[in-house]
Amino acid sequence: MPAASLSLDLDNEWSYLKTHGDPTWSGYPSYLDVAVPRILDLLADLGLQVTFFVVGQDAAQPRNRDALASIPEAGHEIGNHSLRHEPWLHLYSEAEIEDELAAAEGHIEAATGVRPTSFRGPGYSLSQATLRVLLRRGYRYDASTLPTYLGPLARMYYFRTARLSQEEKRQRRILFGTLADGRRPLKPYRWKLAEGRLLEIPVTTLPMLRVPFHLSYVLYLSTYSEVLARAYFRNALAWCRIARIEPSLLLHPLDFLGADDVPSLLFFPAMRIETDTKLARVRGYLETLVSSFEVLSLDRHAERLSDGPLDEVAAVFEEHDVDASVFAEPAP
Repeated sequence: MPAASLSLDLDNEWSYLKTHGDPTWSGYPSYLDVAVPRILDLLADLGLQVTFFVVGQDAAQPRNRDALASIPEAGHEIGNHSLRHEPWLHLYSEAEIEDELAAAEGHIEAATGVRPTSFRGPGYSLSQATLRVLLRRGYRYDASTLPTYLGPLARMYYFRTARLSQEEKRQRRILFGTLADGRRPLKPYRWKLAEGRLLEIPVTTLPMLRVPFHLSYVLYLSTYSEVLARAYFRNALAWCRIARIEPSLLLHPLDFLGADDVPSLLFFPAMRIETDTKLARVRGYLETLVSSFEVLSLDRHAERLSDGPLDEVAAVFEEHDVDASVFAEPAP
């Protein structure tokens, strides 16, 4: 049976509110005490071990420690999802990125007992400077790329619905990526830099069309037709098998939460699905995945890839490579 990998970006309520321009984010509202046990229970039912990318700011909050500590206790990998979860991380200078990752590592290790050696940028944000920092700090792989042409469309929708100042729009001007990101490889590869090579495991999109099929996207389709959503997901996996792509799929906490759990996030697609209905759909999608692939955490997937022949790709990011200071909140 071919392999697939599964990961979850543990974005919290405050990080979504922050990106949306809602000032209430500064109180760091959290749903981790509800979401994490629910996620772990479902994964345990299906016999899955996955990779959780944790935000350092959440690990710095004592009230989140028990929930976060339960993740490695259940056998899941812990990755670094940045300190402040700012999708404009590509605007940071290299020194700021170094500080951001180092601070996140410290908080995450204190909360979970694990120092992360894997990274995913918030909002798929990535730059050559980030890759250099990851190499320097001994990271085993990056998983920040989403090869799709739909990034600009997603950004237009986001700008239309969010409450943002002109400066905030400037920060977010390539949020969700550019058309050039759609041309990046679907299969794992190695970034080629002067300082060395780093494994990249992209979040898989539909072969040829490059349309996303991570579960948040499939759940959004299900608000129009659950039959269509299931068929789309099943066919996307079939296309991966035909193209000999080992898919790397992505989960989010909102895939396990409904509007009855987090009414503040009703602006997100698929958040009007009731919790029980959403959980049943997610379980069904994951059962389809398990029936077609051997599902691994990203670190186990990376181990299988480490000795094999992989393409090398020059670390060129066009607009992403901006070396400029960002006025951000001080680290906790």
